[in-house]
Amino acid sequence: MAPEHQRLLRYPTMTIEEILELPVGRLAASQSQLYLWVPNALIAEGLSVMKRRGFTYKTNLVWYKIRKDGGPDGRGVGFYFRNVTELVLFGVRGDMRTLEPGRTQVNLISSRKREHSRKPDELYDVIEACSPGPYLELFARHPRLGWKQWGNEEVEDLSGLPAPGSSETAKQLQPCFFERQGKAYSTRTIPNDKKIQWKK
Repeated sequence: MAPEHQRLLRYPTMTIEEILELPVGRLAASQSQLYLWVPNALIAEGLSVMKRRGFTYKTNLVWYKIRKDGGPDGRGVGFYFRNVTELVLFGVRGDMRTLEPGRTQVNLISSRKREHSRKPDELYDVIEACSPGPYLELFARHPRLGWKQWGNEEVEDLSGLPAPGSSETAKQLQPCFFERQGKAYSTRTIPNDKKIQWKK
């Protein structure tokens, strides 16, 4: 989800209704957990999306963006306050609790910003420690071993794996494959034992 500040758009965004059209309801198990990135300005909309997808909001995780010296990175935008945080809403379907490490995991990630809109890799570690797989990431930008990843951006070239939008990928993951405004969206699976070949 991204606020509708047209002058700040650096990538294609989707309306709330378009987000609700995604096949999340078909993909998520009856016992599952959802981690949903939401900008501070769209928390109410994020809660609505979560509810309409059949998840019950439980808590959130906070990404505190810091500078190299550890102070707040105040380069974010905001019409009321200068944002140095982003939220991940956490919801459940069914009655699934977090795994044992989740009982001691604090809900704060402090890390530096990188490319525009890139989220911290530390969240992957939190999810993998606190929630049982399998794992699916929507709007993926970078590969992660053992995850199914879906999006309209080209993630790094992975040797031997089908590219997003390829017919092989579409056959493997037909329920997740569709087109929006002529642009193909698809998933890519990165097996746990696959060595990633990074682009140079």
